[in-house]
Amino acid sequence: MKVLMINGSPRPHGNTAAALEEMEKIFAAEGVETEQLQIGNKVVRGCIACGKCGELGRCVFDDAVNETAPKLAECDGLVVGSPVYYASANATLLAFLTRLFYSTPFDKTMKVGAAVVAARRGGLSASFDELNKFFTISGMAVASSQYWNSVHGREPGQALQDAEGMQTMRTLARNMTFLMRSIQLGKERYGLPEHEKRVATHFIR
Repeated sequence: MKVLMINGSPRPHGNTAAALEEMEKIFAAEGVETEQLQIGNKVVRGCIACGKCGELGRCVFDDAVNETAPKLAECDGLVVGSPVYYASANATLLAFLTRLFYSTPFDKTMKVGAAVVAARRGGLSASFDELNKFFTISGMAVASSQYWNSVHGREPGQALQDAEGMQTMRTLARNMTFLMRSIQLGKERYGLPEHEKRVATHFIR
């Protein structure tokens, strides 16, 4: 089992990192390999809807998105962490995820996704919901915990004082590990769910 962890914070040692590192401890104890990527401090432009990825099989802008694509293809699970800005995830992270998910042609069905958010006070559930949409449009399974996957803290490291938040991260990692293993056993016995040919409609016709 391998989990790819994306840190969408511009601070490599902030509260988002503290939450992800708490999960990493559990993954390590469970024998799950992890790789963490720092994305929030990179320059990532947004999608321009050019459609070139449909021809190239990759994004036309060759940056961290294309570097991450093969890692996403190989992993069993994906954890995406973000600080909360104006009740939303980091804009750099959202640009990265939009292009990563849209430009990658491989099937993401039943990979396991988990969103983690960190804030001083509010906007956590809105940002959590925002990140989960990337998983649920892609046929991924979503890992849950004992509470919404969030931690509180303003200054770097303060999230470590959020006892319930840290416990939520540990529970999330254990649940995610169980879910990945269960899906692997299910794939071995039953295969993946059948795919129908995609029907795409809009509101004009």
